[in-house]
Amino acid sequence: MQAGATDARRAAVLGSPIAHSLSPALHRAAYEVLELTGWTYDRFEIDEAALPGFVDGLGPEWAGLSLTMPLKRAVIPLLDEISETAASVGAVNTLVFGEDGRRTGDNTDIPGMVAALREHGVEQVDSAAILGAGATASSALAALSRICTGEIVAYVRSAARAVEMREWGERLDVEVRIADWADAAQALRFPLVVATTPAGTTDALAVAVPERPTTLFDVLYDPWPTELAARWSMFGGAVVSGLDLLVHQAVLQVEQMTGRTPVPVEVMRKAGEQALAARQDPEV
Repeated sequence: MQAGATDARRAAVLGSPIAHSLSPALHRAAYEVLELTGWTYDRFEIDEAALPGFVDGLGPEWAGLSLTMPLKRAVIPLLDEISETAASVGAVNTLVFGEDGRRTGDNTDIPGMVAALREHGVEQVDSAAILGAGATASSALAALSRICTGEIVAYVRSAARAVEMREWGERLDVEVRIADWADAAQALRFPLVVATTPAGTTDALAVAVPERPTTLFDVLYDPWPTELAARWSMFGGAVVSGLDLLVHQAVLQVEQMTGRTPVPVEVMRKAGEQALAARQDPEV
């Protein structure tokens, strides 16, 4: 059943820290275009210890929650149902409440990555490289399992991370080769490079960008561009940003929480860009 324009419904993003989240700007922009005048979308600073009490205290007016770190795994025991996509990586970023209060968890990061790549013309690749091996890397591996027909190589910084990445590969039934971070410059010659590391980690690799780079998917969006993304663009390569991912995963969240389609992708992207600009210049 589609939500009516005047229904008073609530949604929010939870996490810790959460003040930086662009999700309110994206979701509210969608509500305005969809004429969901009774809908609100907020942010709450919630850690793992506070999550069960918060969720249990929500009333029937709640449609859903967006979940960021450190709650993507902590929420799983609180769910009645979890999608195959979320179960495949053991991470939930979307909680939708049914009319009967049933809690269903999903992961829109994975299809969001696929959609962001598709928007930039990347439908399928014969090989790919992942820089990093954290939580985002597992989602990247799941996304690549849908579009990569050949070798996937993960460049990692520790033996422990190497073990984790192999385990994710087995869980996702994806063959992933592990390579040492010292050789990460080699990753830049793959048809698709997915950088999943924290800010500053890939800066030293910028000097190794090849003369004819292909596609870089850098999951960061603030600060932007990263040194790697800037040099990649300078050399004529295609760059998919973390904002592209954020927008596409949010589109899927809005669809699930409101029941409305189509969701205004470009309006949400513009809202995200404006929020980032305002963050960098308070007078914007």
